[in-house]
Parts: sequence; structure tokens; C-alpha cells
Amino acid sequence: MPRSTATRPRRLLAVFTFLSVASAAQAQTLYGFFPSPPVMTQQSVIDTFKAIGEHGELVLFARNVPWKDFAKGPDVDSADIQELGGMVQLARTNKLEPVFVIDPLNGLDRRRFFALPDGWTPSFANPSIRTAMLNYALRIVRQFHPRFLAIASEINTYEDTHPQDFASFLSLYREIYARLKAVAPGLRVFVTFQWEELNNLIPGVDGGKPPYAVRWEQMEGFEPQLDVWAISTYPFVTYRSSREIPADYYAHLARRTEKPLMVAECGYTSEPVGSLQGTPQDQVGFLDALHDQIGERLAAWIYTVLSDFSMESYAPLLKQQGLGADAPTLGMFAHIGLRTAEGAPKPALAAWDSFRTR
Repeated sequence: MPRSTATRPRRLLAVFTFLSVASAAQAQTLYGFFPSPPVMTQQSVIDTFKAIGEHGELVLFARNVPWKDFAKGPDVDSADIQELGGMVQLARTNKLEPVFVIDPLNGLDRRRFFALPDGWTPSFANPSIRTAMLNYALRIVRQFHPRFLAIASEINTYEDTHPQDFASFLSLYREIYARLKAVAPGLRVFVTFQWEELNNLIPGVDGGKPPYAVRWEQMEGFEPQLDVWAISTYPFVTYRSSREIPADYYAHLARRTEKPLMVAECGYTSEPVGSLQGTPQDQVGFLDALHDQIGERLAAWIYTVLSDFSMESYAPLLKQQGLGADAPTLGMFAHIGLRTAEGAPKPALAAWDSFRTR
């Protein structure tokens, strides 16, 4: 899904100096968004952070690993950290608490690592990959002191396509978990899971089980080093309408664990995209279903984008990052925002805001 790297090009915010402020006070559930702007301009980025601060308390930074930099150590000079530091300052200026996801994979195709250096073997058994991920995680924790940090996103999608490599990822996760906890005992460390795929609703990756036979073993394999049970969910890829979402679709999650829950990314399209269907009312129905089923258990709820985004504006960035072939995938999510690209609220935004004030 759209990564916070969509706020690039790099150093977009480096010319600004920001004041740090305390993050928003803890509420029963903290709400937030990715900082992806409607168009790729400096002003759009700034406006997006301001708008998120009006409709949430969190901003999620999903970051791909700067492999070459952090293969050298955790304290290297890094353009990525400089850029991230500017965005964190901008978040805090708007009274937003940063949440971090370190993502070694391509956010638009999690069968693949993202931008590995030439000659690096794409496997979590690769010592260089393991070292870089650990060092990057340590740097983020030491420099930004977050409350929430995920080590990978939708990791079950990688397990489904690379089962032979998954034991190596799990051992790496446990190693990173232990090192981070030694530095910051109160940090909540976790990975996220793709809920539709975990429920066997994606053709071709059913794990040999029928629909809705949830593959709990994929989540529980991380216990007890899993501080939050976090999912992503985009049910419009499966259902023709939000009215088809089962009454216990998300409730299974709350019944399975007593750990804090998080929706780490989610969305529902407000208009048809190819063969996928959606309306503004479907967005409202989706939010209501999720809130009614597990809202009281959520430590945090991240809706992927506040506003729709322009694919025409994003196309050059995708090409620059070597993701041009993945543009159709990103296009599936161009209309999941709770506002139009011009900032006009959709009906779902009022529903979202009402959850925050209950």
C-alpha cells in the first residue's frame, strides 16, 4: 500500500526549521493517517500534516530500509534520517505522534524486497539485510523515541509466497525485538498482517484452507514477542459492497487475544476502480463495521490516506523509485481518502470524527 515515502522527493522539508512540541495526549483509541499528500508538492505536504492534525493524533511513517547506509552501523550520516527528521518535526508541530513501520519489502508488491543493492541476495538469511534492518531500527528508536514501531508490514503476504525464507525473518524479528527492548523497554514492537489474506479471501494464497478459516498460526508464531496485534484491511478488494462485510469479520481478532489491537492501515474506495466497486456510503459502512466490531479494543487506528491522491502527480515518483510497473496497484487506492483530492469532505469523514469524540 501507499508508503509514507510518497511524501518525497527527498529533502522536501529539509529547508524548514520546526519547533518540537509534546505529542497528543493518550486517548482510549488514537487515530491517524499516513502523510501521503494529494499531489507531490511542498505545499501539499505541509497542508496534509495540518489536516491530519485536525482529524487525528497519529501520523504513520512507513520507511523502506536505506540498505547501504545502515549496513555500516546505526549512527551513520543518512539522507533518509535527515528527511525523516524533518517530517517528524513537522508532525510534532501539528501535535501529531509519529508511528514507525520499517518495511524491507515493496509496499505495492510484498513478494519482493525493495531496492536492494546490486549483488545482495534477497533473503532474510542474508547477513547484510539482517544487519541493516537491526541498525535502522536502533537508529529510529534512539533518535525519535517512538511509542510504536513495526518491523515489517503485511508480513504474512511474504510468508505466503516465500515460506522457505520465513524462519529467517522470524529469527531476525526476535533478534531485533530483544535489542530494541533493551534500549526502550516501554516500546511496543510488532509486525502487521494483511487481514483479507489471513482470512483466505485472496485467490491463490489460501494456505490450503477455506475462506474465513483464519490462519492464526501466522500471527501466533510471533508470540510472545508481539506487543500489538496489528492488521491492514481493504475489504473492497473482496466484497462488492461494505454491506457484505460479515458481522463478525473483525470481531474474531478481539476474541483471539487480549493484546492491544491496531489497524495499521485500511481503506475503502468511494468509487469504482476497474472491477472493484465502492461508493461514499460504502466507506461509511466499512468504518461503522470496523468500529462496531473492534473499536473499543483498538489502541490505534490508522486510515491510510486522509485525501484522495492524483496518480498523474505520483507517476514520476513511482518511475524514479523503479515502481512504474506497480502504478495500477497504487491506482486501486487513489479514491480511498475521506476527502477528495481538493479537500472536500466525504460522508465518511464525519463518521471518523464522531468516533474520536465519543
